[in-house]
Amino acid sequence: MYDSRSEDIRPVMNSTDSSASTPAGANEKRKSSAYLAFLKRRRRHVLLVRMTQLFLLIAFLAVWELAARMHWVNSMLTSRPTQIASMFGQLLREGKVLSDTWITTKETLIGFVISMGIGGVSAVVLWWSVFAAKVADPYLVVLNALPKVALGPIFFIWLGDRMSIYGMAIAISLIVTIMMLVSGFHEIDKGKIKLMKSFGATRWQILKIVVLPASIPNFVATTKVNIGLTLVGVIMGEFLSAKAGLGFLIIYGGQVFQMGLVMTSICILAVLSLLMYGVVTYIGRLLMKRYNFD
Repeated sequence: MYDSRSEDIRPVMNSTDSSASTPAGANEKRKSSAYLAFLKRRRRHVLLVRMTQLFLLIAFLAVWELAARMHWVNSMLTSRPTQIASMFGQLLREGKVLSDTWITTKETLIGFVISMGIGGVSAVVLWWSVFAAKVADPYLVVLNALPKVALGPIFFIWLGDRMSIYGMAIAISLIVTIMMLVSGFHEIDKGKIKLMKSFGATRWQILKIVVLPASIPNFVATTKVNIGLTLVGVIMGEFLSAKAGLGFLIIYGGQVFQMGLVMTSICILAVLSLLMYGVVTYIGRLLMKRYNFD
């Protein structure tokens, strides 16, 4: 009797286990297949966006070249893609374009590091001291609204022809950096800060343990904005006082009416800004992964 019951029970239990595991396994398979299909659609979407962007660029260049060759536009004023490529090859053979590009790149990187450093320290001070934040608030608003190009002659007189470029770059990017970082600090979850205070944490511990790590996404976003603004400031500084650099080439080409040189410098500048933004974005992604934000 005992053996017969156990034999009767065993198949029932086995059948129950299999019925419990089979739907779970099927769900996992369905989830896996659905997730793979989602990834496939996502890759197709990204590829479609990239192909459309490439197509628009090629179409724009083709229409530009055709319009210049068919005399729909005056190529003396607009240049054309083949003329730009020829000018780039000439500058490359002379070695001048590399040195000018490097000068602009170096000035941008130095201005970026200085503005991020000063901006980061200033943002911490304004977060730390409510009194300092209230005092600085109207000055930040006015300085942010002030057209920085108006400061160019002052920087030239005070700092000289080379250092005024850094002054212009920092002036354009610094205020925005401070305002973005301070705004990010104040958007931190108040509950976490209250929890730290309830455990008796000091302001330095709250800054180190909660505020700074939680501000990584905002910091990454600030660097993306800052690198573009710094490059704008460097070019404006080179317009005003430089004797080398891509900004100088643009001004010089305009003065001697060489639109090919102007357009070539602008194209190099566009590629340079794209590369800088790409590098900053890549480093930002690594930082986000490091602090588990991705």
